[in-house]
Amino acid sequence: MSRLRKNLIAAAVIAAIVGVNLPAVAGFASRKWHDYQINRDDYKARYGHWSFLNVPNEFKVNAIHAALLRTGKVLIVAGSGNNAANFAKGTFKTVLWDPTKPGQAGEFKMIDTPVDFFCAGHVLLPNGNLLIAGGTLRFEVLKSKVKRAGGALVVKNESPHIRRQLHPGTLIAAPNGRLYRTTAHITVPPAEKVESGVPGKVRIKPSETKVFAESVVEGAPGVFTSPGGYVKYEIQGLTGRDKRNLYAMGADMTLEKQDFQGIKDAYEFDPIAERYIKVQDMAEGRWYPTMTALPDGKVMTVSGLDTVGQITRDNEFYDPATRTWIPGPKRFFPSYPALFLLDDDTLFFSGMSAGYGPGQLALRPPGIWDYRHDTDRLVKSPGGVGGVAPDEMEAFTPVPGLPEPELNETGASVLLPPAQDQRIMVMGGGPVGERQPGLPNATARTAIIDLKQPAPRYVRGPNLSDPVRYPSAVLLPDDTVFSFNGSSDYRGRGDSDVLRAEVYRPQSNSFHEAAAPAVGRNYHAEGLLLPDGRVLSMGSDPLFADEAGTVPGTFDQRIEIYTPTYLHNGEKRPMITDGRRMLTLGSRAGFKTPDAERIKEVRLMRPSAVTHVTDVEQRSIKVDFTRVPTGIVVTVPTNPALVPPGWYMMFGVTEKGTPSPARWVHIEGAR
Repeated sequence: MSRLRKNLIAAAVIAAIVGVNLPAVAGFASRKWHDYQINRDDYKARYGHWSFLNVPNEFKVNAIHAALLRTGKVLIVAGSGNNAANFAKGTFKTVLWDPTKPGQAGEFKMIDTPVDFFCAGHVLLPNGNLLIAGGTLRFEVLKSKVKRAGGALVVKNESPHIRRQLHPGTLIAAPNGRLYRTTAHITVPPAEKVESGVPGKVRIKPSETKVFAESVVEGAPGVFTSPGGYVKYEIQGLTGRDKRNLYAMGADMTLEKQDFQGIKDAYEFDPIAERYIKVQDMAEGRWYPTMTALPDGKVMTVSGLDTVGQITRDNEFYDPATRTWIPGPKRFFPSYPALFLLDDDTLFFSGMSAGYGPGQLALRPPGIWDYRHDTDRLVKSPGGVGGVAPDEMEAFTPVPGLPEPELNETGASVLLPPAQDQRIMVMGGGPVGERQPGLPNATARTAIIDLKQPAPRYVRGPNLSDPVRYPSAVLLPDDTVFSFNGSSDYRGRGDSDVLRAEVYRPQSNSFHEAAAPAVGRNYHAEGLLLPDGRVLSMGSDPLFADEAGTVPGTFDQRIEIYTPTYLHNGEKRPMITDGRRMLTLGSRAGFKTPDAERIKEVRLMRPSAVTHVTDVEQRSIKVDFTRVPTGIVVTVPTNPALVPPGWYMMFGVTEKGTPSPARWVHIEGAR
């Protein structure tokens, strides 16, 4: 064979190989070019940079909740991780990550987790403990999977002398004799003696305890349709006075979808001992509740699905001084509502929530809630499920102007920096539930409200780069907001994650492109600011893994960290080297720094406690300061509604926006 012929054959073979593998070669080249671009110094200085956190396999969990503790460590709470098999086995997980330990990944530690904190509420307390309350009592059962008819019952006790325990499996009969079993243990308190207005006489007010019950038989034979609203159910095995005094009230027993149910359990996580501490249970079970820190150190706890899967209006206060719960004002909010403390000690509901609740806009308007002067204005039905009376709005002032109010689920809300401006921004979101006819699946809308105005109203802000649900939004020390991730459809359906990141600058009211993350994130995503100025991003729980919706999704356990542009601008970071840890509202305190002349702003930033892209904890507070030969002297604001008591990160920030590493300080109430 001639040399020419051999060369021609070899060329043909090479051409065939290249042709077959051209897409792979092109893809490889494209990835290499992308990696080169994003790792250039000038690119990082303009857009920032993402990197993966190397998490050892034994510490990878389904991140549902995240909180930054005063130790600088991050508590990552999975509970059952939205995994029914884990729930059934009682496998609940929490991981503590210490980013300060030597090594690229820091240090990880598993924490004993006593109950299923999946979809609980949490808030940081004045002493630095994390209050975490609620979680999962029972997983939802979709209509197609419901085998036994079920429904909510209210067990009533008319005896003022007897407290009863009803164990799971207690039989209860409907008026037609059909039998149902309770699914949870309940304690039924004694009835209450109430003054009747007649001297020497009292009336008996029965106690009420909710419980869910299921038919003892499967299918249609277990269905019961009440002939007229709530009817009396009989608890089996009782005799005499017990039979008269103890009974249940309920309506229909159906084969409809059975929702998640919430637990009453409450714990504090101690960041020094690194363990959960049991505290008094809540009065209500809660799944998807919101907890908001108040000026007096107490916590307002609202909403959530209760022990029978219904949204509760029975809000509660937690008092960390006594570790007890106190009844609060009754008011309806959809689950995981974005509820912010304002500087006049009222609460603002942005209109955004994470899911579960009626879609009627009249029941979920944004507005200002004067919780201190609210009273019980609920009209109770016989079963204890309230309707809203016309005058319930007296302590709640709705605010107008929110564009696309029908797209207020699964969006983000932030108190824009600095907190003194009292401006709140909402971004993204989608319709109630999965999809609604005639509505888009997601929106790029943002809107801003200035609550210092005499008649505050929302005005439309600049659009996000893409329509998204589940966007994360994290406050940065340079008074910007980092917005990232999200999906254009419910739970990332149809491979709809959007690899987006952008920075909102309040001063110019504009978004600016940032480096795109490598991991798409949707439902159960979290983002929070770290003490070193970087941003942690984790969690994502897609419904399907493919565009056709045929492959079930898997929880993404990868963790990414974003390093903002201010850490790539070539400027040396200012350092705060020493100073007091314990500060009081209205006090002045000195801090040593060799960079006093370079520090333009000082910010107190409250650490995050975030879940379902809902974070009502984070806030950035402007702090006045003066320069002295050895450093700076700061003046803490006087208003506890602006600076709720607790631990804060203090940042010194330069003209170019470069922050110091955070210095932890504790803000106490005025003495």
